[in-house]
Amino acid sequence: MNILVVKANNRPASEAVSSKMYETFMENLEVANVTTFDVFAEDMPYFGQELFNAFGKVASGEEMTDVEQRILAAKQKAMDALTAADLVVFAFPLWNLTIPAKLQTFVDYVYQAGYSFKYDENGQAVQLMTDKKAIILSARGGIYSTPEAAPMEMAANYIKNVFGGVFGMQIVDEVIIEGHATMPDQAETIIAEGLEKVKAAAKNISPVLV
Repeated sequence: MNILVVKANNRPASEAVSSKMYETFMENLEVANVTTFDVFAEDMPYFGQELFNAFGKVASGEEMTDVEQRILAAKQKAMDALTAADLVVFAFPLWNLTIPAKLQTFVDYVYQAGYSFKYDENGQAVQLMTDKKAIILSARGGIYSTPEAAPMEMAANYIKNVFGGVFGMQIVDEVIIEGHATMPDQAETIIAEGLEKVKAAAKNISPVLV
């Protein structure tokens, strides 16, 4: 079984809880065939007109610019990584109510009709990744699990809606660490309890993949 871990925080684990979640998860994995896709370490030009220009030039045989070549190669690399994975683990923070821009670029690269989903003859979306599973690991300093704040949370919900809802992956586990910034006197306990759940998620991988 192949596991892809999408790491989406370039802050050190000593300062960023989601980075610590990533490290804890990796340290407690007991299976092989694990690949990390670090969106901050990859060359990933932002999704835009350059990509569509590149598609056109590939079709016409025209010479591409440097950025067109780079974005086409980056998109293919992200798609290849996702294609090869049986289980995808996302480790990311909530920044300004949403996901980091680099993680958004990864999503944009793989969110493609005919690849991760398609439309049937009636125009209805069909999930194309129902054979894959996913795990969500996310940290947020505030508390967004209350009914009042939940509608503002557009990080974990977004990833679940895309990879679970549109692509059809089965979300088999989710660990959210929240409130450590708004309750600093409880931060150490909140983070420690959350990391124990991350350890459990890592150790439960083998049964998940059966």
